[in-house]
Amino acid sequence: MRFTRASVLAPARSPAPTGAGGGLLPTRELVAAWFLVVLIAVPAWALTIGQARDMGVEPGTMGMALPLFLLLWVTMMAAMMLPSMAPVAITWVRGIGRQSSGRNRAARTVEFLGGYLTVWTVFGVLAYAALALTGDLVADHPTAGRWIGFTAFLLAGLYQLGPLKYVCLRHCRDPMSHLMRYAGFRPPARDLRVGVHHGTYCVGCCAGLMVVLIPLGVMNVAAMAGLAVVIFVEKLWSRGPLLARVVGLAFLVLAVLSPFQDWLLPGLQDSMPSMDGM
Repeated sequence: MRFTRASVLAPARSPAPTGAGGGLLPTRELVAAWFLVVLIAVPAWALTIGQARDMGVEPGTMGMALPLFLLLWVTMMAAMMLPSMAPVAITWVRGIGRQSSGRNRAARTVEFLGGYLTVWTVFGVLAYAALALTGDLVADHPTAGRWIGFTAFLLAGLYQLGPLKYVCLRHCRDPMSHLMRYAGFRPPARDLRVGVHHGTYCVGCCAGLMVVLIPLGVMNVAAMAGLAVVIFVEKLWSRGPLLARVVGLAFLVLAVLSPFQDWLLPGLQDSMPSMDGM
């Protein structure tokens, strides 16, 4: 099948979700791909849950140094993001397998995954800085936690409803034209560039959702699981964009409620007095 430049650049009316029905993998290979996803995601979730039990939910960085935080962050992102990005990733790795073998194939696959995780690591540095700042603020000014929560939910809601979210979500739901573009990338570091490019869109798609981990707690397993489900459904369900808008509106409602409802702010609550004591 031959693709022209016009056909690649022409916007589709209704992007098909990745995975089954998205045309990226035959059903048999898709089943094998999901089996591999489970083998990787389950240990990542087990490690994340184990660390969360030991650390609990506290404001700020919970005393973690940046290297340890990034290690836990990348593990969390692998657990949360792998199911939703697996069809695209395995499609690209499948293409690598057709062109390479042995060590070269393994090296190119690691390069691709390294590029993807590098983007999330950079985002993790920003998350660490935000958590450190908010942790210091609530330590010095306990009542500030409510307004930090309000701001986080407000920004998350506005981002969910904004145009950048849908540019990135469209890419994640209908990546075929981008996969064709990636095929035109030339060595060296082609697979690294592909991983960084796709990872950047993935971060753009999920950035608003990650913001709510500030009030909910970065090691809040229930919050992580809920966000993982939202990310998965947004990308793979035919009505994923509608869900994104519903979630955005829900965040705006939570922004209004958060200054008066401590239960919405478990990631900031330890440093806040009760409303009765104010």
